[in-house]
Amino acid sequence: MVDNPLWPGVDPAWSRRVRVPSTARVDPAGSAHTWHLLDNGPQLAERGIEPAGTLLCVHGNPTWSYLWRTLLAAAGDAAAPWRVVAVDQLDMGFSERTGCFRRLEDRITDLGDLTAELGITGPVVTVGHDWGGVISLGWATRHRSQLAGVVLTNTAVHPAGFGLPAALKLALHPAVHQWGTTTSAAFLRVTHALAHPPLEKGVKDAFMAPYRHAAGRTGVGNFVADIPADESTPSWNTLIEVAEGIRGLDVPALIMWGPKDPVFSDRYLRDLMDRLPQADVHRFEGAGHLLPEDRDIATPLFTWLAETGERPKAATIARRSEETPPGTFRPMLAELHARRTDNSPAVVDMAPLAAPGAGPRTLTWAELAGQVDLLADGLAGIGVKAGDRINLLVPPGIELTSLIYACLKLGAVIVVADAGLGPAGLSRAIKGAGPQFIVGIERAFIAARLFNWPGRRIAVTEMGEAKRKLYGIAHTVPELVQAAAASSAVDPPADGRSLLSAGAPPSTTDTSAPVVDQASASERAQTRLETRLETPATSPNPDDDAAILFTSGSTGPAKGVVYTHRQLAAMRDTLKETYGLEAGTSLVAGFAPFALLGPALGATSVTPDMDVTAPKTLTAAALADAAAAVQATAVFASPAALTNVLATADGLTDEHRVALSSVELLLSAGAPIPEPLLAKVQSLVPAATLHTPDGMTEALPVTDISLDGIRAAGSGNGVCVGTPVSGATLAIAAVASDGSVSDQPSTDPDVTGEILVSAPHVKDRYDRLWVTQQHSASVPGWHRTGDVGHFDAEGRLWVEGRLAHIITTASGVATPVAAEQAAETHDGVRLAAVVGVGPLGAQVPVAVVETLPPATKPGTAPRALGEQVRAAVARSTGLDLAAVLVVPELPTDIRHNSKIDRARLAKWAAKSLAGGRITKP
Repeated sequence: MVDNPLWPGVDPAWSRRVRVPSTARVDPAGSAHTWHLLDNGPQLAERGIEPAGTLLCVHGNPTWSYLWRTLLAAAGDAAAPWRVVAVDQLDMGFSERTGCFRRLEDRITDLGDLTAELGITGPVVTVGHDWGGVISLGWATRHRSQLAGVVLTNTAVHPAGFGLPAALKLALHPAVHQWGTTTSAAFLRVTHALAHPPLEKGVKDAFMAPYRHAAGRTGVGNFVADIPADESTPSWNTLIEVAEGIRGLDVPALIMWGPKDPVFSDRYLRDLMDRLPQADVHRFEGAGHLLPEDRDIATPLFTWLAETGERPKAATIARRSEETPPGTFRPMLAELHARRTDNSPAVVDMAPLAAPGAGPRTLTWAELAGQVDLLADGLAGIGVKAGDRINLLVPPGIELTSLIYACLKLGAVIVVADAGLGPAGLSRAIKGAGPQFIVGIERAFIAARLFNWPGRRIAVTEMGEAKRKLYGIAHTVPELVQAAAASSAVDPPADGRSLLSAGAPPSTTDTSAPVVDQASASERAQTRLETRLETPATSPNPDDDAAILFTSGSTGPAKGVVYTHRQLAAMRDTLKETYGLEAGTSLVAGFAPFALLGPALGATSVTPDMDVTAPKTLTAAALADAAAAVQATAVFASPAALTNVLATADGLTDEHRVALSSVELLLSAGAPIPEPLLAKVQSLVPAATLHTPDGMTEALPVTDISLDGIRAAGSGNGVCVGTPVSGATLAIAAVASDGSVSDQPSTDPDVTGEILVSAPHVKDRYDRLWVTQQHSASVPGWHRTGDVGHFDAEGRLWVEGRLAHIITTASGVATPVAAEQAAETHDGVRLAAVVGVGPLGAQVPVAVVETLPPATKPGTAPRALGEQVRAAVARSTGLDLAAVLVVPELPTDIRHNSKIDRARLAKWAAKSLAGGRITKP
């Protein structure tokens, strides 16, 4: 037995050796080999504990059983203790060097020999990493009567239809293989360097311990040499047997993945998900190949074991199959189908994609319905089917609207990851969602090529041959529409192009009037009606996935949020019932989430001339032009957009003001908006009722409050966001003085805690984030929002900040919003953020402010300003600020230009106050 100091984190009692008879083909009859294991079974027996089952943990190359030490440490303390048997494969770790070249078939047989010798009968959950994943799956397919589950981390049933990863190609090269894997320790050092964060020295030494000499590394070299790269390799048939065999496994599966793996990339994850469709999946952003070292996998694994033990086996495979009562679900396309003979405007683009400067472009309801039909047929013609994911990288407007409803018609899953996430965030989102298809503009394909995004590429407009080759474009949307029209005997437009590819209509000096070729539109609509009018609206399974939207990423990597068709329809119905948005409404969609719901509501929608992913680009004139184009009765815009509208209001003409005077409802969502700003907006839309719905990507909207409601609520601890919207219910899970959160919902007034929401339009789940989803749903029947707030005596909800941003002081918990509002009452402060600095339980509050005029560089606030801000905060909240810092501009999220990145500021403030040069946050 190796001395314990070489193995940090390992109880010496776990280490044992077992002599095992071999039935592997590579060994002569009667052979036996000595295995080294880390096994807590004897320890559990000494304690009189009967384990719930056995975790059979198999390492890959070039690690050893040490990789699974955290599972051994946690297994005995789990609510239902498990035996963990972590093996050192033969020729690896501290197991015997057999002197034979052991291939994949031998290693699967070896593992079966070991479990037979140990008398392991079940239930067994296999746990595998790297090539240990393939071997553990091989054991699983041959021991189904014992098998209770499968757990995988960064592995592959390679080649999974793909070429060998570049790193493994290099390791296999004759000029590199022997030296890189056996003669030297290069292969081990490279593997250890894949940890994020880097391995501590003691841990790295432990991983290296069995392989310090070349004689101990023969198994490392043989493992690499046995990689089944193609049909000619000896282990190919065994690999294919395993890869196909796991499709028949009917047990629960958990896949935990590190996306920063240069060997096993997300394409291997997607392949495993295809073969194990019942798998629960969690991608740990920022983690890599050595996931068990990068992240805590023990906690989620034992949580998963407890959870899967409570659900029937059949439930791990079947999709929801509950029947939908008649009349309770109205598909998103129902309104569009009902109005397919209507030649009034449905969607208007003020800056058409094909010709942004040519003036507004319009599709009637008839044209939009026909266009959606042709697009759906065209997409189906290239193999898009229900359940396929399609990433739409297209600006809001006619093209995006048509594509969205075509996907909904097909049952394809829309992936909406917008440029507001920033280049890195957008790339993470797309790779995480793993779409089969990407539809985009040219700029999107520049990024797709640069970042190697997955998905078959479809350009939204025509593209020259050279660019198609450069970007790997397989199709264009105009081609799909033309092909669909030809196959259904529908005459294409006279100019040979689809409505989506056509340029803008002839310019007109009357920009308030939509321009549309009604004659040709009617002819095309009539032709389509001959075959489609009697066809009922497509009704997808209400509980199938419909869309994946992404959070803003303001509190960490953006999360994919999955909505079903039922939940999207519920979102539509909530807006309709809360705000009276019905057929006949004309709305200006200056806020991206709402830019897509017009056709589902039966409302005419217009996209203003702006970059919807950059709200600050909306001007007052652009807003008024859009309102005039459809005689708008409703406007949706973010606070950042409205701020710029007010800043550019001097450019409004009398005609503009007349158009805005017809607006009856203005909604501003995305972030809280102060009453003074709303009051100024009211002067631009004097006839409108102003509302500020509040919500999140996971549930939009949740609450609503009007300008009059804001005034009636007055000031308080946080931002008053009003009362629940139609169909929503709210509660509070109290926060204790140490920052912990109760799991008991409460509606008592003046109790600060995490805000809980229940509503028909709350998301189905987080995408490929099983751990995150489990936490968000850990209070049964509720979604945990991560926001902190309280109810007042009138039942109104006040938001006090994010749970991640609470300040745990020595005297208890403080929330930031009220203190920030107090700081912003100073005339010299434009915007403020209050963050906690120091260890949890002893944090001190620090204010970071944008000043008027802006500071030229970051640093400590001028003495007078600092004292006055401290006094204002103390008077309002009783909070004693430890410091006041100034910055030229506070960091905010890209999407809304309004959510302050308090976590980033907290780190910056701590570093700045520790001394040394103060840099930009």
